[in-house]
Amino acid sequence: MSEAHEHHTNYVKIWAILVALLCVSVIGPMFGIKVVTLLTAFGIAVVKAYMVAKNFMHVNLAPRYVTYLAVTCLVFMLLFFAGSAPDVMKAEGSNWQKPAWLAAKANAAGHGEDVHGH
Repeated sequence: MSEAHEHHTNYVKIWAILVALLCVSVIGPMFGIKVVTLLTAFGIAVVKAYMVAKNFMHVNLAPRYVTYLAVTCLVFMLLFFAGSAPDVMKAEGSNWQKPAWLAAKANAAGHGEDVHGH
């Protein structure tokens, strides 16, 4: 028997761990503590993504270039977000215009009517 097939992955156990982590990530924000919410939302999401990639997608058994390719894509995605988020997430600034649909919605809410004028 080859070395790759000697280790048997217990998929039910991994699934149970993922479900338990899901429960923690759902219950965490209910405490209303910002640090706990961030840790449960992002920290557990990273752990679950790693577990899925390793155990169900078998990235650890793939050739090394597959891991390098996945990490490179992730880095470029984070760079894109970091480069575009400061501009996109601004509420105001020079040469910044609020989209017309947001302005219409704000005006309608101020007059007690919906966006379509009913």
